[in-house]
Amino acid sequence: MSSEQPKLNNSEGDNQTTSGNAETQPQRTTMASQSGTATQTDVDDESRSTGDVDFGQLLDQFEQEQATLEEGEVVRGTVVGLSERGVVIDFGYKSEGIVNPAEFTENGQLTVKAGDEVEVLVKSMETADGLPVLSRADAVRMKAWDDLEKAYREGLSVKGRVVDRIKGGLRVDIDGIAAFLPGSQVDVRPVRNLDSLRNQTIEARVIKLNRKRSNVVLSRKAVIEQENTGRKDQTLLQIEEDIVVEGQIKNLTDYGAFVDLGGVDGLLHVTDMSWGRLQNPNELFKVGDTIQVKVLKFDRERERVSLGYKQLLPDPWSSVEERFPIGARMNGRVASVADYGAFVELEPGVEGLVHVSEMSWSKRVKHPSKVVNPGDLVEVEVLSVDPKARRISLGMKQVQENPWQTLHERYHVGTRVHGRVRNLTDFGAFIEIEDGVDGLVHVSDISWSRRIKHPSEVLKKGQEIDAVITSIDSENRRLSLSIKDLEPNAWEKFTNEHKPGDVVRGKVARFANFGAFVELDDNLEGLCHISELSEERVVKPEDVVQLGQDLDFKILRIDPDTKKIGLSARAVGKDEPIVDTKIYSSEAGGGMASLGELADFGLSKAETGDE
Repeated sequence: MSSEQPKLNNSEGDNQTTSGNAETQPQRTTMASQSGTATQTDVDDESRSTGDVDFGQLLDQFEQEQATLEEGEVVRGTVVGLSERGVVIDFGYKSEGIVNPAEFTENGQLTVKAGDEVEVLVKSMETADGLPVLSRADAVRMKAWDDLEKAYREGLSVKGRVVDRIKGGLRVDIDGIAAFLPGSQVDVRPVRNLDSLRNQTIEARVIKLNRKRSNVVLSRKAVIEQENTGRKDQTLLQIEEDIVVEGQIKNLTDYGAFVDLGGVDGLLHVTDMSWGRLQNPNELFKVGDTIQVKVLKFDRERERVSLGYKQLLPDPWSSVEERFPIGARMNGRVASVADYGAFVELEPGVEGLVHVSEMSWSKRVKHPSKVVNPGDLVEVEVLSVDPKARRISLGMKQVQENPWQTLHERYHVGTRVHGRVRNLTDFGAFIEIEDGVDGLVHVSDISWSRRIKHPSEVLKKGQEIDAVITSIDSENRRLSLSIKDLEPNAWEKFTNEHKPGDVVRGKVARFANFGAFVELDDNLEGLCHISELSEERVVKPEDVVQLGQDLDFKILRIDPDTKKIGLSARAVGKDEPIVDTKIYSSEAGGGMASLGELADFGLSKAETGDE
């Protein structure tokens, strides 16, 4: 009996306490039911388990705990479920809170499940539906700031992901906190291509921190220098030329890659990465790759190491003559195009040049890009190989039909052809009679009668004309044409029908200081020397005759060798003997022509009587 008496007293005490708090009991029950943590049954069970602690004391304790919890605190809770508003978290203090599900969502999927423990920040204790509002992101951010402050105080390193390149350096994300990594603090060596570190996870040290201003400055260089301490001397003792070492790509630039060999950086130049054409090191490597390289040069005093990657592979040019004999035909891919030709990759590390002149028999290629572009697959023939100079000459037209080889089957001497004037030179005109086949009309083969100094006097580029083939040389790719052979030989006709002493009708065509050129029939020209224009002394031809004027002239001389005709206006109507052109002198008529002008017409110094 004595042992049960205290129990009865306790029960009575419980009843008295409960009845004594009758006014507050309904209010506390409501709070308990709202919180979802304190029901009457729970209280009874807890009362039985706690012995002397009664229900009133439990409620007082709950109210005290609720009063001590403040907004902005980080608490640890357990995921209990998912409601319409979000993820429900039991964070103790006899209460549950809600977290926006977006803070637990990645790629459209929730990253938590019931029973997971997470840290959250209390954003608000009083809400309309009675559930406190919590934040997982704010808790992570606050913890991240705490970790950063600790790392800053104690000189520890932190890890973050490079998210972007900004002015002066890089922006690094550390658990949601944006930090700044200056370009000068990225590495112990200047890094020109900061973009190569984008999306890389790096380790750095906090060198400046201001939480109020959300300002964090990092130094990756400090971490690297610390790692290199002690490793550098050992590495330098082991490095020798021609040995193979292992390293890690630290940085990529346009001209190569820096490889960490263990406290010492070596330069792997882009030209030593591949036997083939490599436009950018990014095509072969990326930051963080571990590779084997060969030490090409080592300057111990300056601590500079030159590395090679392609040197670990056989040189494809050492046996290029056996693999690509002259005359062999094969397919290749156009690697690049220059003004003078196109480089064709025959195999990795071996390229040949197709000169612009070797691209087509028919087309006149002004620029290789008119025929091929980088990436095109082409068929070529090997023309020459020089392993020492690492050069291979290729031809594209050699795999096509050569129109000159079959030219004699389509054309013969005497064949009349139609073509277009492609080009004019001092010595003649080039006429294109078909694609890739040009013929030359020499200036002397343009006209029977007219003396033409330059083809542009009668022809122009792009003009379509007819001509006659006078010779064919397929081996040397030469074709001779004549325009004057389209017509009968006017000179022979004139000499057959006329002789010195005949009077002919002509028109003054042009003047020279030594006389006037006269256009006769059949497009022939004759020269009336200034002394033969008039009986009077003539200073200038235009003083006695006019351009276009029709006059009668007596033929003084016909020279079949030079095809020149000498005329006289003053001798017309006179029966005097024919005077040879040797009497042309300053005494006879004055106004002597220069030796060059007379020679141009076929008259020598001796013929003029000039001593």
